[in-house]
Amino acid sequence: MPSALNRLDVLALLALERLGEDAYGVAVCDDISATTGRDVSIAAVYVALDRLERRGLVRAWSSEPRPERGGRSRRHFAPTAAGQAALRAERALMTRMWRGVTVPGKGSPR
Repeated sequence: MPSALNRLDVLALLALERLGEDAYGVAVCDDISATTGRDVSIAAVYVALDRLERRGLVRAWSSEPRPERGGRSRRHFAPTAAGQAALRAERALMTRMWRGVTVPGKGSPR
């Protein structure tokens, strides 16, 4: 059984799916922060993306340099078929874990 994904790995893969062709490091970081409402460091995102690439769950490529003066290329990322399968497995696992759990609501005893 492949090793489990950590939370940032899952969030990064989900951001890649959401962003499509616009998925590069800063955009992934911004998407995670905006969606979760929590700050995440760009360094942590790049570490996660590199780890996912080493595991074969994402592929990376460099874009053409940006058109402005001194423009640099961006390193873009996309989930591989294995990365998409890992996300499906993660979703199925969480669905199984939540099955039968009642979240305490207003007035519920703890």
